[in-house]
Amino acid sequence: MSRSVFYLSDRTGITAETLAHSLLTQFEGIAFTNESCPYLDSVEKAHEIVTRINAAASRDGLRPLLFSTLIDPAVREVVATSDGLLIDFFDTFIQPLESELGVRSSHAAGRSHGLGNYGAYKARIDAVNFALGADDGLNSHHYPQADIILLGVSRTGKTPSCLYFALQYGILAANYPLTEDDFAKPGLPTVLRPFRQKLFGLTIRPDRLREIRQERRPDSRYASLAQCESEIRAASALMRAEGIVTIDTSTMSVEEIVTTILHQTKLHRRLYG
Repeated sequence: MSRSVFYLSDRTGITAETLAHSLLTQFEGIAFTNESCPYLDSVEKAHEIVTRINAAASRDGLRPLLFSTLIDPAVREVVATSDGLLIDFFDTFIQPLESELGVRSSHAAGRSHGLGNYGAYKARIDAVNFALGADDGLNSHHYPQADIILLGVSRTGKTPSCLYFALQYGILAANYPLTEDDFAKPGLPTVLRPFRQKLFGLTIRPDRLREIRQERRPDSRYASLAQCESEIRAASALMRAEGIVTIDTSTMSVEEIVTTILHQTKLHRRLYG
């Protein structure tokens, strides 16, 4: 089965896509054809989208799914005339909140991903710059400012996790790649020893690590199963001996890795959503 999906928004569409994706992942066996429709901020644009929605309905023989965070009543009214199934997130959530809080919402577009809160936006950008600057063992002089330092062999998910920490939570995350040179000496690498309390380890199954490394450097020593097994064995022994908490990222998404670390460490978040 295949269904067309439209994400409708006055602004970026990030909220509509994120919420809709969380819902659609619960339905297996259906291929969704996605179309993002950001900056849908005029009646003229709304009529154009309705034409595209109706064409998809005619082509598929099924109603397209419309996930909307539209605010403008005139635009919403036009979209409601289409042949799609309209799922309006603001209608679903805003009205009950208005009733409970006793205050009418602002109905302002772009509040969640705009520059309305410059302090929060700056915290996000600063955290991203920190993650990029302290990636892969670079600029260790920044470690005193780090909220957390992820530790593990190459390709265990350290870099994407640091960036996710930054983008979603404004957390200053650095990462350090454990290599054969580090395993040749006892104890933690010298540069990490002052920051033991900030360290969190990522490990992974050797077969999964081999798959990931094969995509990067096919048929190399770096991607061989023997090399993966050796590095993971040495890294696990080091982190165990040093009492560093670790998680296995073999089957975890970046979102799951970061959420698990947040739950275990109780890190202070500078951003919420």
